[in-house]
Amino acid sequence: MAILSDKDIKQLIKEENAVYVEKGPELDEELQVGPSSIDLRLGYDFTFPQTRKMKALDTKDMDDFSRKQEDMKATAEEGVVVHPGEFVLGTTLETVNIPNDMVARIEGRSSYARLGLIPHAAGGFVDAGFEGQITLEIQNLGNVPITIYPEDRICQMAIETMTSEAENPYGDKKDSKYMGQKGATEARLDKEKR
Repeated sequence: MAILSDKDIKQLIKEENAVYVEKGPELDEELQVGPSSIDLRLGYDFTFPQTRKMKALDTKDMDDFSRKQEDMKATAEEGVVVHPGEFVLGTTLETVNIPNDMVARIEGRSSYARLGLIPHAAGGFVDAGFEGQITLEIQNLGNVPITIYPEDRICQMAIETMTSEAENPYGDKKDSKYMGQKGATEARLDKEKR
């Protein structure tokens, strides 16, 4: 596998519509495309678990968990405060469209990590054939609240080529439960085969 260069990322965006924006400021390739990755911006949608209302999170009762979520929209001017130890779901402004012969990896940007903010805690692997916004698992590991702002470059995505095209790309699988996701999408464990 090989990581795409800036030149290849720009070509992939142009020819395959691999990264695009449906609502908000257009993609700024000059600012967002780095030597071997593309910065993705924070979107406007957030989901905050209401942990004070939960006894425990039961992975076999996701309906109870879903009822204890608070959705919120924020603007680029007001931002969202993430308190120490708090875990918040966010989303990317950009929608990604990964070709069937490539995969992507989402990582937090070091400028945010140096503040104690993890913009993408886990789930950073994006399968071949996936299309949708990326849900970000945001956590403040620091000791002070941090305000984050939609439209800011919060994470980066590296794209890699696979040895061949996927036989069953993400959208073709029966349990492609996040295909086409928009906004901060909560866990869908109840939709997968166990």
